[in-house]
Amino acid sequence: MVFVALKIFTFLLKVKTLDYIPPHPFNLFDTMKNIESLRQVLIEIDRVSNDEWMSSLSDRKRAELAFHDEHRDRAVTDTLDQDTYEKLYGNRKYYSATQDSKNYVNSWIDREANGRVFLDYACGNGFNAIRAAKAGAELAVGIDISAVSVQNSRSDAAAAGVESGTVFLQADAEDTKLPDNCIDRIVCSGMLHHLDLSHAFPELQRILRPGGKILALEALDYNPAIKLYRHLTPGMRTEWEKSHILSLKDLAFAKRFFQIGGVHYWHISSILAPHVGPLAESLRRLDRVLTKIPGIRLMAWIFTFELIKRTS
Repeated sequence: MVFVALKIFTFLLKVKTLDYIPPHPFNLFDTMKNIESLRQVLIEIDRVSNDEWMSSLSDRKRAELAFHDEHRDRAVTDTLDQDTYEKLYGNRKYYSATQDSKNYVNSWIDREANGRVFLDYACGNGFNAIRAAKAGAELAVGIDISAVSVQNSRSDAAAAGVESGTVFLQADAEDTKLPDNCIDRIVCSGMLHHLDLSHAFPELQRILRPGGKILALEALDYNPAIKLYRHLTPGMRTEWEKSHILSLKDLAFAKRFFQIGGVHYWHISSILAPHVGPLAESLRRLDRVLTKIPGIRLMAWIFTFELIKRTS
């Protein structure tokens, strides 16, 4: 009762200060009831035994689980020698070039999460769910196939002071067990290429509320130099993801399930940022032009797109 009273007080405070914009016709007590019901479902999903969980996974998914458990184990990664680290995680140096796309995703979360039920789909270490909780999400949920990722996410949420507003659990992104129409906003950050989209897109459509939105950020499979780099660094990826980087064909497939929102392209010349020092900012500015040019923008490393569930 104390928890419910505190949540009601928080809702009223948001309304009073005009910080809360309800995603649906505003009914405070129905919203509270729906969130508490969702929390109960999440508790039940989290109670599934490890044996039952593992037996439900295909060989492909078990391989993904093992890969991400290993690659997200902070106790292991912190002790690797430089050569091994470079072999397994050398591509991370290029993440410094992605500030523009990161800013875009962060701004989307800050704008869209407030007062809503938010899902960080295949959440990794939970950064996006934690950000959504800080942005005022009524509940921020993160699911991931990796138990190590889930533990990292819970620890980081507690350290960030948002433990009570977040729930992280191990789940299959292609079969989440979440209720129908229970999520308002979803972020898929660099993870759709790990999934079979013929299962993932229908599942996302099922759990998203009518009018709900998804923001996806994905690598794009056209630039020949990037494709060569992926080929030369096989230890950085699972077997499945190597051959399932997204293209515009996948976006066309998504139209079967969703309305497509804004599509944006990111990082062509600025991929070189780790190697050019003070010229990095100039390359970022150049990319803001190149990524607007049809044809040339397909050479981008990353693209983002919105998926919107139709209301009828």
